Amino acid sequence: MAKPRWIAPWKDSQVKPAIYHLISRVVDRRMAFGPEEKEKFGMFMRMIEKFTGCRVLSYCLMSNHFHLLLEVPPMPNGGLPDEMFLGRLGVLYSKARVEAVGESLRTAREAGDDAEADRIVGQYSYRMHDLSEFMKALLQRFSHWFNRTHGRTGRLWEQRFKSVLVEDGVAARTMAAYIDLNPVRAGLCKDPADYRWSSYAEAVAGGQLARAGLVRALRGHEGHAGTARAWAQGGLAKEYRAILLGQGVEVKVDGRVKRQGMNRDVAERELAAMESRRCDVSISKLIRHRVRYFSDGAVIGGRGFVDEVFRECRDRFGANRKSGARKPRGALAALSGEVWTARDLRVGVG
Repeated sequence: MAKPRWIAPWKDSQVKPAIYHLISRVVDRRMAFGPEEKEKFGMFMRMIEKFTGCRVLSYCLMSNHFHLLLEVPPMPNGGLPDEMFLGRLGVLYSKARVEAVGESLRTAREAGDDAEADRIVGQYSYRMHDLSEFMKALLQRFSHWFNRTHGRTGRLWEQRFKSVLVEDGVAARTMAAYIDLNPVRAGLCKDPADYRWSSYAEAVAGGQLARAGLVRALRGHEGHAGTARAWAQGGLAKEYRAILLGQGVEVKVDGRVKRQGMNRDVAERELAAMESRRCDVSISKLIRHRVRYFSDGAVIGGRGFVDEVFRECRDRFGANRKSGARKPRGALAALSGEVWTARDLRVGVG
């Protein structure tokens, strides 16, 4: 039987964010997604994001899998105002359906029947502000479209989606950049800005949602109300670009390409022009690698963060284990002391 998914023990907190790195792969890992499929997936992703109230901080859509860095805020105290609730319904449901729900809700409110109003709202609101419901809606909606479009039946996604609980701050912005560099590591492009189906390319192209998501990832919870305007005016576009450039260059050994990436001379010239601005070099060095902790580490963050999850989820660990935080090995060791993990991985860690 599958183990329960890692969910932030503070998922209902109004002040402490719950952020997850999510990965799902196509069954048999077949190369199923071309440009049309990626465009459709991105459209569904933004629809479900708006309906659920969750927030995509970073994403990358590949040919047989995808990565999302998702913040799942709690339902506001007292629930959603009726106008906002009906607005969210309009993202997924027909105008006639929303009008019918709105009329029933108004009737219950006018009659002072709070129990009936709560029942009407509850039919839909249980799917909001919830990690599993976000992924269920996204994967099912895309699967139905994909199977109908390609005349196929059956399961599209391989097993359950993977999720890693990520701490706000250093861990979150490291994960965001790692996600945006997937197509560079895969040799699909020389510059992450050129890969259309990623948060960075969307932000460079002027996408307001992508910019706001990356501002949130870079600035931590203090930037929870940050807007896309901060991407340019706050200098965050340059800061994030420096992180990507510092780690995304091509690596050659004995004249042969060992790792696909950006042209080193071009990247170094651009970095030199940014030299007056501080950038996180440790992150730049780290995310040039595939890091298994980012998909299998279960919990990623500072020592206190991982230990807190350990205490709250003690039953998930062996009886002899005394603490939760483990120092990472491999590529992630570059951030040892800043970033810790809940799993003590030993093979293929970076």
